[in-house]
Amino acid sequence: MKVDPNSFSTIDIATSGLRAYDRQMKLIGSNMANIQTTDAGNGEPYRRLIAEFETNTDDGGGVDIKDIVQDQSPFQKVFNPGHPDADEDGYVSMPNVNWASEMVNLNAASRAYQANAAILRRYQKMVESSLELLR
Repeated sequence: MKVDPNSFSTIDIATSGLRAYDRQMKLIGSNMANIQTTDAGNGEPYRRLIAEFETNTDDGGGVDIKDIVQDQSPFQKVFNPGHPDADEDGYVSMPNVNWASEMVNLNAASRAYQANAAILRRYQKMVESSLELLR
């Protein structure tokens, strides 16, 4: 019996999706955890991290995270004169992380992760059914 080299592409594609969306969910978790971090160690507030995806054409398809970049949108200024990081006018630069946007992104990444996991479960059931037929 010959095995088609592309027969595992379904597994590879779904697995690459699981890895990529798992990593994206971790980035979103980092963004949410640092939503109040006014000094990320470099004298600036935490900058939101964004995963850039790319199609993996090497191994029959799938997705990879090409790069993780910092969101360069401006920081929000909040009036809080008693804060240790407040400027001379009493304003504190806050991270460029929006809770609602991160929750939407987390929901989308979670759904994509679940979809890839469902593909693997269905593929496993299909293989098990095929093996049952061969017995």
